[in-house]
Amino acid sequence: MTYEEWLAAVPQELRDDPLWQMKVYRLAVCAGDLAWYDVSVLAKDTRTAGLSGQLYRAVGSVGANIAEGYSRQSARDQARLYEYALGSARESRGWYYQARHLLPERVTVHRLQLLTHVIRLLLTIIPTQRGSKLAEETSSYETNLTALLQDLPLPDTEYGIRNT
Repeated sequence: MTYEEWLAAVPQELRDDPLWQMKVYRLAVCAGDLAWYDVSVLAKDTRTAGLSGQLYRAVGSVGANIAEGYSRQSARDQARLYEYALGSARESRGWYYQARHLLPERVTVHRLQLLTHVIRLLLTIIPTQRGSKLAEETSSYETNLTALLQDLPLPDTEYGIRNT
């Protein structure tokens, strides 16, 4: 499935919301959708059952915090919630790294790169909302978003699980 195909399947109610115009939100929701399949695999193995819950909560928190921040009136409140989203995106990346032993390499690499792109976007948005720079060391956070969105690895091809 491509990102465009995924977008077409998103309910109109979500796509009509002005929040949907934020690329970072769309990518976060996509990551949350993809995580559903990943955690379904992880939950079946006793070694990663706990990790699956942590991962799903962290990935879901990215989009949720962006949505909540977008809905705040003050730039300071928005920045604070976008910072929470940033923390959750980084946490999600860490959980995906831990899950690499059970998830196919292609899936793991894709999710790490997708979350890295979300992090890069948030690192651009937060200082604008806050009106100051982030006190972070410089990092490249480079990803090839076009290539990343051409092929969203799904269970049918990566796990042998049929989506019903």
